[in-house]
Amino acid sequence: MKISKIEAGYFYIDGGAAFGVVPKIVWNKRYPANADNYCRVATRCLLVDTGEHKVLFDTGAGDKQPDYLKLYRFETMPNLKNAINQAGYDCAEITDVVFTHLHFDHAGGATVYNSDKSKVELLFPNATHWVGKAQWENFLAPNVREGDSYFAENVQPIMDAGKLNLVSENLFIAPEIELRLYHGHTVGQLAGYIHSGDKTLLLAGDVIPLAGNVPLAWLSSFDIQPIIAMEEKKILLDEVADGNYYLVFVHDSYNECATVVHNYYKHKVDKTFKLSEIV
Repeated sequence: MKISKIEAGYFYIDGGAAFGVVPKIVWNKRYPANADNYCRVATRCLLVDTGEHKVLFDTGAGDKQPDYLKLYRFETMPNLKNAINQAGYDCAEITDVVFTHLHFDHAGGATVYNSDKSKVELLFPNATHWVGKAQWENFLAPNVREGDSYFAENVQPIMDAGKLNLVSENLFIAPEIELRLYHGHTVGQLAGYIHSGDKTLLLAGDVIPLAGNVPLAWLSSFDIQPIIAMEEKKILLDEVADGNYYLVFVHDSYNECATVVHNYYKHKVDKTFKLSEIV
């Protein structure tokens, strides 16, 4: 198995939004912010090559909504195709694309405009795309909080092409790759369990986007259902700690992966790693 990190761009979010009710004097010791209180965050994707399957987890923000992306101060306009090529793959080789959820910074890169911008096309034309059924339904009829994070052109063409599979229960999409449903940040989010030999990597999406979000109460203000988010996060963290899994962070600019340990009735990050150190 080969696991490649795909960096799909860096942008900035308000530190208060990243850590919710936790005071800045506390969270800023764990995650830096600039003078405007903005934190630099990643859009990190994973490409898992099992031989038979080439599975991409998340697709970044893409470049189809440039005016909207300006609000997030993207350092450069993301180009997922180039990032895939740099990892040694062609987009046509990808067999599966897993959306942890459909917010713009996770699903925007899966479709692109054609050369004259008259049509939106699939970047991964041969891939089966996976998303939680409840998340898809939320995408079609979003609540007020999430409405601005969804764009029809990011995902609707995939459904129209018959390439979108809706997940309503936990399942394996390959012998080594398991998808499980979590709620709280949004409904029907998928987390990816990647079983490689004696190691398991868990890509948690926005269940735990940053290493600084590991403590149960350190929720993002973007979480739609905070109490459910904490309950779901505890389930995930207990499993990570008990199984000695590697937790992969999709938004942390400074920590790519970590192990987690129990700290009495709480959890804490034990050690942090670059992905290249564990695969």
